[in-house]
Amino acid sequence: MGFEQDTTTLVPPWLESMLKTPFFNVCRTHGDAARSECNMFCLDCNGDAFCFYCRSSRHKDHQVIQIRRSSYHDVVRVAEIQKVLDISGVQTYVINSARVLFLNERPQPKSGKGVAHICEICGRSLLDPFRFCSLGCKASTMEGMSRRSISSRQEEEEELREGSQQDMYPATLPPPPSNARRRKGIPHRAPFGS
Repeated sequence: MGFEQDTTTLVPPWLESMLKTPFFNVCRTHGDAARSECNMFCLDCNGDAFCFYCRSSRHKDHQVIQIRRSSYHDVVRVAEIQKVLDISGVQTYVINSARVLFLNERPQPKSGKGVAHICEICGRSLLDPFRFCSLGCKASTMEGMSRRSISSRQEEEEELREGSQQDMYPATLPPPPSNARRRKGIPHRAPFGS
């Protein structure tokens, strides 16, 4: 069920779906419950993300992976994903005492000169000598990953980059409203002493 570094290996049927799934929305069924974030993905059903309570009721005997968050990006624990997928070549990180990897590319300006290791797909600088910054970048090199999903992901990333540049250069503030509060009366200077 895994994939090798060889780019001719087929993608597991659930991988593309998992990489495109939005996580951390509130569950429609269990929205009032304490653990109602949809942060789980079923490899058997290959559908939408679901919450802790949905897992107990609908995915009890299925292979389920829990997605976590780090700096507003989706990550998965290496211990969970490596049971079902070959993750060799993907940069891993230690976050909250657990080794994790990012699901998808994170927008960043291309690496500058002097960077020793970069992702082969997106050019992101890497800490260690790995080939890919995320599972999504590795998956994009594999046979069976639809070209449409790769190009749509690249378009989304470009939009994110443009959005972050707009945040760096905020728009000029408009002039204050004309009915702004003014000082009472005319200011007078203190008389000069003689």
